[in-house]
Amino acid sequence: MAETVGSLADKISIMQLKIYHMNEQLIRKDADSYHKKMVLGKIKVLKLQKKDLEAELSELFKNLAEGKIKLKIYRQFKMYNDPKYRIKNV
Repeated sequence: MAETVGSLADKISIMQLKIYHMNEQLIRKDADSYHKKMVLGKIKVLKLQKKDLEAELSELFKNLAEGKIKLKIYRQFKMYNDPKYRIKNV
């Protein structure tokens, strides 16, 4: 399991937003039946993907609570905009 709690929560939030906006497509007065049919198919896929991500997050929490895994902290070492890392032209 390579996902972190934060990355899973982020992906679930994005999925929910996509589902919300796809549902808005279903109430558009100018959308034809073909468009709505395609949207329904996409909503079905998005809901399945969201369910999978939620299951993965639940499994992660379960494993953390049982002590089977520990969270790792990944530090970022940014080099841009830091003068220490600029190559000096001599």
